[in-house]
Parts: sequence; C-alpha cells; structure tokens
Amino acid sequence: MYDTGTRKRALALVAQGCSLNSVSKETGISRAAIRSWQTRIEPLYQATPCVRCRDAPGKPNEPAAYAYVLGLYLGDGCISLLRRGVYFLRITCADAWPGLIDACTEAMQVLRPANKVFRVQRQGCQNVTCYSKHWPCLFPQHGPGKKHQRTIALEPWQQEIVDAHPWDFIRGLIHSDGCRITNWTTRMVGGERKRYEYPRYFFTNTSTDIVRLFTDTLDKVGVEWRTLNQSRAAVTVSIARKASVALMDTHVGPKH
Repeated sequence: MYDTGTRKRALALVAQGCSLNSVSKETGISRAAIRSWQTRIEPLYQATPCVRCRDAPGKPNEPAAYAYVLGLYLGDGCISLLRRGVYFLRITCADAWPGLIDACTEAMQVLRPANKVFRVQRQGCQNVTCYSKHWPCLFPQHGPGKKHQRTIALEPWQQEIVDAHPWDFIRGLIHSDGCRITNWTTRMVGGERKRYEYPRYFFTNTSTDIVRLFTDTLDKVGVEWRTLNQSRAAVTVSIARKASVALMDTHVGPKH
C-alpha cells in the first residue's frame, strides 16, 4: 500500500500536465492506481500497527480480549503460514455453541481491527479465521509441531496480562477444551435412595504445560480443582466443590 505522501507526489506530476503513462514509468506505480487516486486519495483502510513490533514493544490495547483469545488459541487454535510473511489464526468452534462463535469472532476482531475476521463452515464446526502478519508476534507460542509435543510457556508480558485478567483467560480455555455439565449420584435420604444432581466443570488437554497454565490461574482466583485418574494421555481437571463451581458460574458459565 502506498502512503499518502507518495500518492500526492504522483498526482502532483499529473497536475503539471504529465500523462498517466509517463508518471507510471517514472514512479513505478500502475496507471490504474494513479487513476483511482484522482477519485480518492486516502487509503480505504490503515493497517493496525503491531504493538510487539515497535522499538519499545508494548501490550495489546484490549488485554481482556487478548487473554480470552489466548485461552482459545491454546485450546483449539493454530497459526499457519499462508504465504511469505502472512499468517492466519484459526480457532475451531463447535456449531453447538453459536454464542461462543460470536464471542471468539468479536474478540479476534478487537485484536486486529483492520483485518477481516471470517468463518469457514466445516462439518459440525466453524473455523473462525483472520489473516495478519503479526499473529506470531502476538502469540509467540506458535511453532512447528503439535502443542503437546513442545514447550508451551507464556512470555513475561503475556503472564502480566493473564494475572490482570485471569477470568478471561480461564473462560477462553474452558470455551475451547472445557465444559460445564450436570453430574448425578445417589444417596440415602430417610432410608430411601434418591438421585442427587450437582454442576461440575471439566478441562481436558494433552499438553501438561497448558494444563499447568490453567491450574496455576485457578489457584490465583481461589478455585479448588483436582485431576482425574485416567489411562489416556490427556489430563482432565475437575472442578466440583460448591464454592468453586459458584465462582466459575459467576465468571465463566456454561457454553451457549
């Protein structure tokens, strides 16, 4: 994209009587572009600068949205190279949760407002996707191979965001690899066995690093948890104590 100064210089040559063809040869700018600038000189949009690429790297302007998308990315997201210098972030969301899909789309758009976020329908799910050069800057956990086969650790600036917005991070992880269900059991009441139901949260991930990020954040907000004994490689975290479930219901809630 040509900046406004370049556009004005090209139009100034045209105003001096130079033909579009001669200005194009002199500047290397296509005649079609110069012709379009005669109608509108301003760019249709300005690319959003990357806060991590500045001389003094900063943090995203919307840290709560970032913490939420970080949780989604660690659970059900991936970053792939489209072509040289351009990447796309893709987060897979089940069709069963349209509210989650909307929340994911909105948060991703907040992070890169000048880049279009779109949804690609797949069988039973939608891939919420956005192209940008800067996804690896914002999510340095990107790398070759599967997440559970490499180290996943937060950069200090990411940890500061998670510490400031722990519930957004937890909600992103639950919305990706977690759930809220109603468990049931039976117990004797007045000599009669009755069914007893209670809510419970689960989070399952194969990466022990991601599980640790989840449980460390739960510890900081006062949520009690335990891991389930199971033979498969994935680790499942259970949150079942009444007070902890109440906290989760207040700040996270069921998918919708």
